[in-house]
Amino acid sequence: MFGSPKSGANAYAKVAMETGVLTASPHQLIVMLFDGAIGAIQLAEKEMKAGRIAAKSKAISHAVNIVTEGLRASLDIKTGGAIAENLDALYAYMIECLMMAHLKNQPEMLTEVQILLQDLRSAWIAIGGEAQTAAAAAPTAPVAVNMSAYGTLAPRAYSFASA
Repeated sequence: MFGSPKSGANAYAKVAMETGVLTASPHQLIVMLFDGAIGAIQLAEKEMKAGRIAAKSKAISHAVNIVTEGLRASLDIKTGGAIAENLDALYAYMIECLMMAHLKNQPEMLTEVQILLQDLRSAWIAIGGEAQTAAAAAPTAPVAVNMSAYGTLAPRAYSFASA
């Protein structure tokens, strides 16, 4: 009548993830992509070791899609210059490694990609922390407003008589 507790937990997790995506900053979205790809690779390695070919294929395909359609597609080569070009090449290498791991059942290739993604994730988080710290530490100068520009709408100084 109500479904299994596992399906309820999965539905809750899906709603939580969707809410996270909707409320996340662009920086946090990239972290979520790294997390998703790392999780898919961990699952692929587990399925590979267990000999579950279909589940391994699904997990590797998920990881490839995240790297291709998420991380790689989010690069702006024109604006990012050499860094974006190097990341693009690294993502292409990761995709190649994932495909080889899939074809040859090589868990060490999955581990290599997982380590690369974890390193990039750590660097991305550090960059985000530095940007937030810099923004918080930046002094904000008071803005001078020319009140005469507002004419009769300008705030007036009032003096109240004490009783």
